Amino acid sequence: MPTYKAPVDDVLFLLNDVFSIDRYNNLPGFADASSDVVEAILGEAAKFCEEVLTPLNRVGDVEGCTRADDGAVTTPKGFKEAFAKLVEGGWVGISAPEEFGGQGLPETLTATIGEFLASANMAFAMYPGLTQGAIAALLLHGTPEQKKTYLPKMIEGRWTGTMNLTEPHCGTDLGLLRTKAVKQGDGRYKIDGTKIFISAGEHDLAENIVHLVLARVEGAVAGIKGLSLFIVPKFLVNADGSAGARNGVTCGSIEEKMGIHGNATCVMNYDGATGFLIGEENRGINAMFTMMNEARLGVGVQGLAQSEVAYQNAVNYAKERLQGRALSGAKYPNKPADPIIVHPDVRRTLMSIKAFNEAGRALVMWAALSGDIARRSGDDKERKAADEHMGLLTPVIKGVLTDQGFANTVMAQQMYGGHGYIAEHGMEQFVRDARIAMIYEGANGIQALDLVGRKLPKDGGKAVMAFFNEVQGFITENAKDADMKPFVDPLNKALADLQGATMWFMQNALGRPDNAGAGATDYMHMFGLVALGYMWCRMVKAARAKLKAGANGATDRMNAKLITARFFMERMLPETGAQLARIKSGADVVMELPDAAF
Repeated sequence: MPTYKAPVDDVLFLLNDVFSIDRYNNLPGFADASSDVVEAILGEAAKFCEEVLTPLNRVGDVEGCTRADDGAVTTPKGFKEAFAKLVEGGWVGISAPEEFGGQGLPETLTATIGEFLASANMAFAMYPGLTQGAIAALLLHGTPEQKKTYLPKMIEGRWTGTMNLTEPHCGTDLGLLRTKAVKQGDGRYKIDGTKIFISAGEHDLAENIVHLVLARVEGAVAGIKGLSLFIVPKFLVNADGSAGARNGVTCGSIEEKMGIHGNATCVMNYDGATGFLIGEENRGINAMFTMMNEARLGVGVQGLAQSEVAYQNAVNYAKERLQGRALSGAKYPNKPADPIIVHPDVRRTLMSIKAFNEAGRALVMWAALSGDIARRSGDDKERKAADEHMGLLTPVIKGVLTDQGFANTVMAQQMYGGHGYIAEHGMEQFVRDARIAMIYEGANGIQALDLVGRKLPKDGGKAVMAFFNEVQGFITENAKDADMKPFVDPLNKALADLQGATMWFMQNALGRPDNAGAGATDYMHMFGLVALGYMWCRMVKAARAKLKAGANGATDRMNAKLITARFFMERMLPETGAQLARIKSGADVVMELPDAAF
């Protein structure tokens, strides 16, 4: 049976030493997040994830969700009780505004706890995760009455939320969407259509489910410009705020999936369901993107989370599994063989995952802090810059963390040999669960195109230039520090590769977009490596400062940081050179082969 221990100490190092969270005490909610409060919150979240959710992960995978003839869905054994504990703990709304019943704490804490939840039980974590995305959309785009009606119960966790985009004939190209909305005399709308792949679309965990549904108002223009967003609750809401009559929305079936069996992925049928317009007609895509961007960051965290839990179990196994002797001579002569962790290739594999996980966690936190600034700062200029920064990082976090997160689960599975292929050890579930993160909320090829085609040129490249300037500024500031040289020099080389790739796109992609398309994925991963390298440099600086100050009992952990950072710089970051070469090869050979030759 797999185990999980939430990386609380690593998170506290990032918050306190790397990002100095107390610097943000001028923002609403941050002054309440003192170091002792944060440590207590993270400790309780860790306890819940380790003791309640982790044991249910295998249960959810084996049992899955079941659908009755009337469309009602039952979640796996133990999920309902665990969700009740989640609600009791107030975990859904810890970062939501206090005026609607939330605790108003930084979104950064929600992102961190989201990693704990997804590592412990990814399928379960999707129920509150999607609700938080729906809350974000309603906070930004809902009317005062809609907020009053839905947010308090969603923030409490008594009601959950979903997003309904995909239809049988269209996914990424939402302009093809057919779900229809007909306006009624009372200002409501009747919604008809079918949505597929709707995570948490129907279940028995909450009193009501608030669906956010993208549809086309009758007579609206074709394409995405004619789409509107609607609230379609499972149960209509009575005047006193309670759940009332059943709405015309039902679960037609549950998808048979590769993984995340504990989450109900539903076909949802809307048959004259009553819907309530969010914002203006034909502006639905703008409102939905609020939820999609929240979800994309959350999915990136899922990739990191599965990488982390798979790594932890692979390390445990490598320390226990006896196999052969170390190449340099027996390390445990009192045993019949050495544990496999003595072997260089095993250590290379484990260090690759470790180096990714720790930098990926820092990258998520950096983006989450930008999100807090964008939502909470009173300075318009600061808020806009933070929003641009988070927008730039969103496709990188979603694409890179899920691509590499999946690859890491496979590498962790490999540590077990044949046992990794056997269900009882749990490693094959991590592989299956991690695979979906590369696909949903915009497949990763789409994330790469978004980065290259939209985020780089946006506002004349303002966001990417700000990123380049920040990284270059750090390099320049630390260039003369001999202790930092092994870290900033490789980062400087990788940054030059990334800048070279950016310039190549500017010179070769405007007239021939296929060049951008052919190099987009390499560019996204190159960008990710540079961002992760920058995170490692910041962690190294903080670790060295902590060691110099006495480390407060963390000497071994800080020294491990320095060694892991060197591994990343020497063994992983140089990949940017190969990525640059592939980008500069252009699209000729990619596009030359006739369709019939495939």
